[in-house]
Amino acid sequence: MRKIPAELVQRYEAEGWWTRDTIGDLLARGLEAAPETVFRVHSDVRPWTGTFGELERTARRLAAGLRERGVGPGDAVAFQLPNWMEAAAVFWASALLGAVVVPIVHFYGRKEVGYILDSVTPKVFVTAERFGRMEHQPDLSARVPVVGVVGRDFDDLLGAEPMPGVVRTDPAAPALIAFTSGTTRDPKGVVHSHQTLGYETRQLAGFYPPDRGSQLTSAPVGHFIGMVNAFLIPVLDGSPVNLADTWDPGRALELMTRDGLTVGGGAAYYMTSLLDHPDFTPGHLAHMKYAGLGGASVPTSVTTRLEALGITAFRSYGSTEHPSITGSLHTAPERERLYTDGKALSGVEFRLECDGEILSRGPDLCLGYTDPALTENAFDTEGWYRTGDIGVLDQDGCLTITDRKADIIIRGGENISAVEVEELLLAMDGVAEAAVVAAPDVRLGEHAAAVVRLRPGHPAPPTIDAMRRHLEQAGLARQKWPEELHTVEDFPRTASGKIQKFHLRRDIAVRHDGE
Repeated sequence: MRKIPAELVQRYEAEGWWTRDTIGDLLARGLEAAPETVFRVHSDVRPWTGTFGELERTARRLAAGLRERGVGPGDAVAFQLPNWMEAAAVFWASALLGAVVVPIVHFYGRKEVGYILDSVTPKVFVTAERFGRMEHQPDLSARVPVVGVVGRDFDDLLGAEPMPGVVRTDPAAPALIAFTSGTTRDPKGVVHSHQTLGYETRQLAGFYPPDRGSQLTSAPVGHFIGMVNAFLIPVLDGSPVNLADTWDPGRALELMTRDGLTVGGGAAYYMTSLLDHPDFTPGHLAHMKYAGLGGASVPTSVTTRLEALGITAFRSYGSTEHPSITGSLHTAPERERLYTDGKALSGVEFRLECDGEILSRGPDLCLGYTDPALTENAFDTEGWYRTGDIGVLDQDGCLTITDRKADIIIRGGENISAVEVEELLLAMDGVAEAAVVAAPDVRLGEHAAAVVRLRPGHPAPPTIDAMRRHLEQAGLARQKWPEELHTVEDFPRTASGKIQKFHLRRDIAVRHDGE
């Protein structure tokens, strides 16, 4: 882990941003205060309705069962589950035990899951027997000492009686390892402590409008923001939890009308897919009062469209490494909310390098990566994190993201490593060079576009269907597949021969504008 400068530690503790509470402490207090709060999973395959108290009992029985199997503070507990009750039970049980929870996005494929399990060597892995394209693969989980499969033997992990209290652990120690795609070929393991995760949870809870209503959470709980929104913030403020294990705009509209649920933002796609659905009516606007947007590119065409419908839109900027760097409150001036990514949040500092790259630090910044080399490259000795994003700052202190140095595409909030996809494309017959870049997407913000140069004499360019078959055979998660494929005679290059991706992004964006 990175060494956090002593003066920053002292400041964060003096300001009360870092406390002696662990995530287990926060959960225990919140659950005790609101045992009758409703927790509901809207699912065609595994629906569940209960209360915080009922779910806490399951979590504490799981904690007892895992403790009997030797799991304790610092041990890694991984899970790959959809937005189900069991995912919450695993997360809460891990926190109460002082263990390090490792959520894995449920649509990650064999390649990603195998890498993560090898990286963190968890003592426990909980997964589902089957969900959509996800399927339990016994040979991968065989390397883990304790395995539970929901729908088969998950209940066997539960102890006879709930574990009381919270197991003590150091609040500065790791609490979470969240894997995210980035510039590397494999997912990056981002390590958060109880203090950084606790501060982010409290800050984000205070950031949300108090009259936001009972929200539907469809963002995968394997993602950082989905996990915080589903398993932590509601417990802090005693608000109901409503999870959906798939994003179905028609079903969401039905739940809004039938149960009075609200959809309050996330990636822009969640809002636009509702507005564009044939079942959408003006009556649904009463359940869409706010739209807090982030996690992917937020076009101003989306924020202005929402505002015109009477939906108060506001933007934020962050990442798994540094979850909340800037943002605007729903009460901020329209110009700030709609056209910028807001101002530095409480405790956060950021500055721009000569090339516009954003460096940030703050009490919610992660401890580093599971890979020491990545940690060394991303953080300096003064605690600054190199985001890989390019921004501009206006006279009011509002930041706007304009480009990305980091070689990633953010599709509907899901990071896609360009390097990872490019390496797989190079194994296709006839492909000499490959570049993967972001292309504009009216629903998702952006998606991956592949550009290839063929070997001399190769008779015909590959089709997009052939590319998809190739990536599927390689075990790459479907969300990472490029959604368009272009062939070039040669790439625009620097004097040293490096491909100039900004030219490719610009040319593809121009094509989209002309469509």
